[in-house]
Amino acid sequence: MKNDSKPVYLKLRDTIAAAILDGAFGEGSMLPSVRAFAAQQGANPLTVAKAYQLFQDCGLVEVKRGVGLFVASGAVNRLRKTEREHFLKTIWPDVRAQMDRAGISPAELLESA
Repeated sequence: MKNDSKPVYLKLRDTIAAAILDGAFGEGSMLPSVRAFAAQQGANPLTVAKAYQLFQDCGLVEVKRGVGLFVASGAVNRLRKTEREHFLKTIWPDVRAQMDRAGISPAELLESA
């Protein structure tokens, strides 16, 4: 799968984004510390810090010095928009091609859902 070639910090970023979108961390919620998340994921703390920095750079988290990182207001909507764009541009074309090869129409797929 394409995700296998992703750098670890991007995989960690995706894990955090999924947790936010799934509601594990709501807007205003504190994210785990770099060290705690690194231990949980079996990752290097510097790699986790790099993943967290991506969220800071995009304004998806707010830093409260001495306290921690918190999910910013509006982060869920912005992440959902980004995930949607990524799906439609990167994942959907391969899924659609595989559906075509298997003879599955979108209408048929929707009927079975």
